[in-house]
This record gives sequence, C-alpha cells and structure tokens, in this order.
Amino acid sequence: MDGKRYAVVDLETTGHSPKSGDRMIEIGMAIVENGSVTKTYSTFLNPGRKIPAFISSLTGIRDKDVADAPMFEDRAAEIREWLEGCVFVAHNVSFDLPFLQHEFRRAGLPKWSGETVDTVELAKIIRPSAASFKLQDIAAEFGIGLENAHRAIEDAKATAELLIRLQEETDRLPEPTLSILHKRSFRLKSDLSSLFYGALKQKRRHAAAEGGYLVWKGIAMKEPVPQKERISARIAYPGNPEKKESLFRNAFEQYEERPAQSAMMDAVYSALESKSELAAEAATGIGKTFAYLLPAAVHALREGKPAVISTYTNHLTEQIIGRDMEKAERAVGVPLRTALLKGVGHYIDLERFSRILAATDESYDETLAILQVVVWLAGTETGDLEELNVSGGGGLFLDKIRKYRAAVREGELKKIDFYLRSLDLARNADLIITNHAMLLSAQDRSHTPFPRLSGMVIDEAHQFITAARSHAETLFSYTDFKYTLGQMGRSGEGLLQDRFVSLARKTGVPGEREAIRAGDMYDRAMDAFDAAFEGIQLLIQTLAEDRPHEQKRTYALADLEPLVPLCREAGDRLYAYLDKVTELTSPLLAAGGHQPEEARFLSEWQHWIREIRLQAAGWMELFGPAGLEDAAAWIEADMRSIPGSLKIVRQPADVSGMIRKSVNPDGRFGVIWTSGTLSLPGRERFIADQIGLPGTVGIRKFTAPPEFYRGAKMFIVSDMPDILNVPQQEYIESVADAVVQAVIATGGRCFVLFTSHDMLRKTYELIVDSELLAEYMLIAQGITPGSRMRLLKSFQRFSHSVLFGTDSFWEGVDAPGDALAAVIVVRLPFSSPENPLFKARAAKVAASGKNPFQELSLPEAIIKFRQGFGRLIRSTSDRGAYIVLDRRIEKKSYGKDFIRALPPVPVEKVGLGDMVLELESWYNDEV
Repeated sequence: MDGKRYAVVDLETTGHSPKSGDRMIEIGMAIVENGSVTKTYSTFLNPGRKIPAFISSLTGIRDKDVADAPMFEDRAAEIREWLEGCVFVAHNVSFDLPFLQHEFRRAGLPKWSGETVDTVELAKIIRPSAASFKLQDIAAEFGIGLENAHRAIEDAKATAELLIRLQEETDRLPEPTLSILHKRSFRLKSDLSSLFYGALKQKRRHAAAEGGYLVWKGIAMKEPVPQKERISARIAYPGNPEKKESLFRNAFEQYEERPAQSAMMDAVYSALESKSELAAEAATGIGKTFAYLLPAAVHALREGKPAVISTYTNHLTEQIIGRDMEKAERAVGVPLRTALLKGVGHYIDLERFSRILAATDESYDETLAILQVVVWLAGTETGDLEELNVSGGGGLFLDKIRKYRAAVREGELKKIDFYLRSLDLARNADLIITNHAMLLSAQDRSHTPFPRLSGMVIDEAHQFITAARSHAETLFSYTDFKYTLGQMGRSGEGLLQDRFVSLARKTGVPGEREAIRAGDMYDRAMDAFDAAFEGIQLLIQTLAEDRPHEQKRTYALADLEPLVPLCREAGDRLYAYLDKVTELTSPLLAAGGHQPEEARFLSEWQHWIREIRLQAAGWMELFGPAGLEDAAAWIEADMRSIPGSLKIVRQPADVSGMIRKSVNPDGRFGVIWTSGTLSLPGRERFIADQIGLPGTVGIRKFTAPPEFYRGAKMFIVSDMPDILNVPQQEYIESVADAVVQAVIATGGRCFVLFTSHDMLRKTYELIVDSELLAEYMLIAQGITPGSRMRLLKSFQRFSHSVLFGTDSFWEGVDAPGDALAAVIVVRLPFSSPENPLFKARAAKVAASGKNPFQELSLPEAIIKFRQGFGRLIRSTSDRGAYIVLDRRIEKKSYGKDFIRALPPVPVEKVGLGDMVLELESWYNDEV
C-alpha cells in the first residue's frame, strides 16, 4: 500500500437525481490505511419524503427506519470531516460523489476536493477477465462476503476489502505492465495514476529480475507453460468390464456403473482401430464425453498421432480441457498432451497491438481496453481474446487487435505469437480439442493446421450443419460497410486517403499525382455505392407499402433483381480502386526508411485496404454472376432507419458436401459422429442425411436406464393463455409471472429458454422493472455483456441466478448437480416460417411433393426441445423440473411427438399455482 488514507463510501438514496428531490437515506464509510480497514461510519438519514416501494424492496430500508434519523444537514459537517485528507473511493464514483457534492452544497458546505478511485474502473483493469463487475459479483470472485447487499455500511466494507485486494494484485504485476498502466492512466475517469505510480515505485525500489515473464517491446507476457513430455508406452485398451471398471475407479471419485457408456467406448475404439465411421446417438446421462475421450486417447497413444475432438462451441472445448481431460489422464495412468486449437481470429495480434501502444490518440473506451489487455497479457496462457470482459467501445477495440491471418514467424515473434504456439502444441499433441468452425475453415487453407491424425470425433454432430451454414454465409451490413469504407475518406476530409497523398508527396513514391488519381477512383466508387443504396432504399419502401404497420421487414434478394447491374457496377469500381492503391502501396513499402509515425500509418493503411477488400468480396458474392442456386439470400431492414439498418444475408440450403469435404476421412482414420440427438422417432436419418453420412453407416443408440431420470419431472402449465390467440404483450406478461413464481419457488438456478430475442428482451425488462427478483442475478443473452461461455460461468458462480437464453442455450451447455433446478420453455422451438433460409429449404421439400412442416419444421423443433431437456439431468443425483408454458404441446396433435421424444419422465398438466406449490414442496424436501 502507498501510505494514503482512503475513505470508501456507499450511499443508499431515494433515487438517482438529487436535483429532482431525491435524498440520501443511509451512508456508510470505511477508512482504509496501510492495507486494512481502521474505522467505519454509518448512519440512517431522514430524506424528508417517502421512500419509494422499489427502493424499500431493494435495500430493506423503510420509512419507519428513518423516521427518527437525523437530516443530512445535521450530519453534513461530520461526514465532510471524515473525508478530509482522504482519497474518495466508491464502486461507481460517478454516482456517489456527485450526489454527495450536491448535498454538501444544499447544506451550505463547500464542495469536497481531492483524488478519487472508482473500484469499478480499477477492477476492470486489474481483473479484466472477471465475469461481472457488479459489486456483489466481483466481491464473490474475490471471496469477499456481502450478505446484506444494498445496505450502505455493508457495501462500503465490501468495497474497502475489494480495494485492498485490487491493490495487492496491482502490486504483484510486473514492472513493464505497471509502467504502461501509469503512463496511460491519466486518461481515466478516476485518479488511478497515483495508485499505479505507487506500485511502480515500490517495484523499482525492490528491483530484481522477475521470473515467469517474457518482455517484448515493453509488454510483459506470461512465459508459456511447457507441454507435457510425450509418453511412448503402449497403453492397452480395457477390453472387458473388469478392466473398464478399474479405469473408471481411477478416473472418478464417485464411480457410477453405466453399461451404455461401456458399450459406446467399445464401439468408438473399434471404429478408430478399423478406420471406419460410426454414428453414435448417446442419451444424456451415459457419460458421452468420457465414452469417446478415453478410447480416442488410448488409440492416439498407440498410433503416435493425435486425435481431433471437435465440438460446436468454444465453451464445450474448454469444458473438455478443464474437466474431462484430467479424468481421462487418471484413467490411462499417463499424462496426455492436449492442445486447444481455435480459429486465428480468436488470438491477439501482438504486432498490431504494439503499434497501437506506440500511438497516443485514443478514446476513453480504447484507453480502458488497452490497460485491460496489458494486464491480461501478463497472465493469459492462451492469448484468446474471448477471455476478456470489455464493454462499450472495448469490443470494437478488440476487433482491431485480432489476428486476421496466420503469417509465418521466426525467432522471437514465433515464440510469443499465441496462435503459432497453439499450432506447435497441436503438432505434438495426443489430443487436439477444437470446434466445428475451425474444422470447416481448415478446408479453405493450403496448409492444414491439423497434422496427420489417428482419428476424429465430431461431438454435437447435428450442429455441424449450423456451423457449415454459418461458415458459408455471406453477410453484408450497411453500417459496417460505411464504417469500413469511410476510413479512407473522400478528398479533402483529412482521413487516410489524404494522408496517403501527403506521404506520396513527401517521399516521391508513388508520386502525388498517382495518389490523387487513386483518390478520384475512390470518390467515383462511393458515388456508385450511394446510387445503389438509394435505389435499394426506394425499392424496399415501395415493396413495404402493402404492410405499412410492420417496422422490421425481410425480403428475398431476388426482389432486388432490377438493381443488380447498378450494384455490380459499384463493386467493379471498388475493385478498381483497391487494385490501384495496392499497386501504389507496394513501391512505398519497398522504399523503407520510414519514420515511426509513417510506419504506423502504413500499417493502418494496409489494414483498412484488407478490410475493404473483404467487404468488396462479400458484395460481389451477393451481386456477382455466381447466382443463388441452392442458396437462400434475403434482405433485412428496419423501416425506421433505412439504409442504416440494411443487412443482406446469403446461406446455402444444402451443406452436406461441404461437411464431407471438411472431415474427409478417405479411409486414413476413423471418424466418430456423436450427439444426444442423431435421430427422431420415425425419422431415423433426419440428421444423418443433412451431414452427408453414407447410407452404409447406421446409427447406433446408447441409452441410459429409466432410473437415471427419476429426479426429473415435466410440468405443462395448463392455465397459460393460448400463444396463438392473444396479443404478444399479454402472453409476455403471463410468461413473466410464471418465471417469477417458478424462480422464487426453486430459489433461482433456472434457465428460461426463448425462441425470439425480442420476446426474451421484453420479458426480461418486465421482470427487472417489477423488482420482484431484485435479489437474484438475472443474466440475459444479448443484454448482459459477454460471450455465451461468460454468461454460463456467471450463472454457475452464483446460486441465486436466472439465465434467459435463446437458440444457443437450448443445447451444448452443462450445468450439473445443484447448478440447475429448472428449465422453463417459453414456447415450442419452431423455426419462424418467415425465416428466409427455412423458406428456401421448405420450398425444396415442397417441390419434392412432401409436407415442409412434417418433414422439416416439426423434426427440427423436436430436436431442439429434446436438447433443452438434456440441460437438466446430467447424473442420477440431479433433480429438476422441465416446465413448458406453451399449451400447444397438449392441444395440438403433434404435441405427443414432443413428449414421446423425451426420456420416460412423469408429465403433469397443472395450473401455475399448483405447480408452484409442488415445486416449493419438492425443493424444500431436497434441501
């Protein structure tokens, strides 16, 4: 610590605006000196007005509690005296300090002046990978107790402890990191520069070589963790039940015999040994991951070549690395060399980041993100930017420092490049853990990132279809397009194109005249695009006249057919400009000898040329001569903001060929396709045909015994309104009521699954505004910042939590044991019939004389419904309720198909009140 006194303050108030009459009802202060809390201060304050009900609900402070309390004016001098000579600290200084200053002025006291520390800002920098920076959440991450949140003294003491912990972590950072923090922290909102300088002085005072770090261009990075030594011993596969049981007892602290798991292990090993394909449908509860991981590991060790394990999401890949691999190692009895391999865009480009560090012109969001990255680099082992929790413009900043290609590196750069490190680990691994997107992108490269393989396991195989469509998707966004192309700027705007002309004039290479000519070509290309966008806007507005009340519209790209020549001309002009500036840039780069500022400009110039070329390629793929055979293409627009909201999307309808090419076994190694849903009752090969699985490969099913699901119940809420016959708002209000009651009955630990982001948002906002779940951590996909993996980690970390999710939370996430008490299905997961991709696929089905609903819509919805249930029961000790709010499951003839697709669990059709009583009784019995 730096010897300063810190006054850590928290206020409880009647609202957020003292100018509008809001007043303080409680103040808490904790004085921190030399790394510990030395004294505290707390008092209720009479606000002279009624406390709003939602404030009482949040804080527990009622009118009677403050009726005999002093007014602020009575304690103002005393409070101000406590602050004298201190650094003012709060968790969100921008609220507490202005409120307090206003009250001091109202009491006739002078404005307080001094340094401030915002622990939100400090936590974001020092713990950049934290799941959440709310006080309760970040305190829990440090193990700081906070039982009575939203009470001033409790919050103040927790914030004081947080400040101490953050200062301790700051003191442990390496000197190069502290030096950057101090240099750049003058741009922050609170006075952290003083805190960082104190840590830096202390570090320099005790100067000693700091082990465990690499330092490159003044950036400290954690030394790479050495890969485990390769074990050459030939491991025997456990071919009989006794040997398997022995291995299982080594792997699991609580061994649970699972015959289906053993049978699947044998099938996987046999397919890998014979270099054949296996399609394995593995029901929830048999231990699917271990059933393929163990035989894949044994086979890889015996072959001396790695096996690839591919999953749909990065969360699943990290789950295998973090949890399942340790069990596999214990089972085989030797260390396993594993590598987590992601797409190049996940990794930081250190060269680009170092160039940004050398510049000084940046926004607050960029400064904050830079400091977060600098601290993160001192601790990360992967270089995966997904580990960072940034907000606001921080996300845009991370996009600037992502790698865009895997360039060849030698010497020092090869050692520090995180992506190249991961490739080296993969080449020498026994098991490579990756995702479907990486497998699909590998087929587009001249040099595969995957070495010679001993086998391949495709987990969540049915999601390979979605991944393939996304991989082949062309997406045009007007906003992104204008932002990217706008970086160049028209002549006279002082942007990159004008700077290029200035550099060409200064160096004589390629010459001012040629650079100006290139700028004229840019202006003509922009004029052509403006004409094209004007035409698109007019055409869409004309088409919209038949549906005047709909704001958000989707149209087939074919509707733009009259504008194709105009759009194609704009693309041709942009390509001509790109070819010209590329031609002019080459001699400028070859000339060398540039000053640092010129070198930074050229790096930025090349970056934006590459980005514009990607935009041009996407545009011409949409409007070029290739056509739209076997693809769906559509335009999305919000009529309130055209052309800003304009998006154009193209996806192939059939991806089976692409999938086969990406896997490409060709008899060289065995391939295992596995999922909890590879078939449906009456539709055995629904998934197999879409992934291009040969008809000679049958689907083997491995099921859990019925008693595995004894802890599960399914509730159909019979008094919900009919979703098809009431206004959406009325249904949302009923959903919100049902969710609130179910959450309170179970104590949280609920997934609420939607099929629409719009309905999710409206339901979430209604519940938040009601304050009925104020004591729960509400996490909403698309609203709460962070990736899916980060949201799930937040849900698992806090016992009283509720997660509102859409498509990606119906499957592929694991919340075992007490982490999940209920899954609430808001509506049956049918695809929208207006979804353009669905319409294109449905048209093909209809053209073949079949019913698109029966052949496409219903089976896909049942698969997702079945996957949603799979989130609930992960072991025989799990208990949970699967709650369906959509009454179509009992009223429509197809409802029985949804129920039939689930394991044998009790199904109860009850009113909401009766369900809540049963949940409360069940939950109380459990705890």
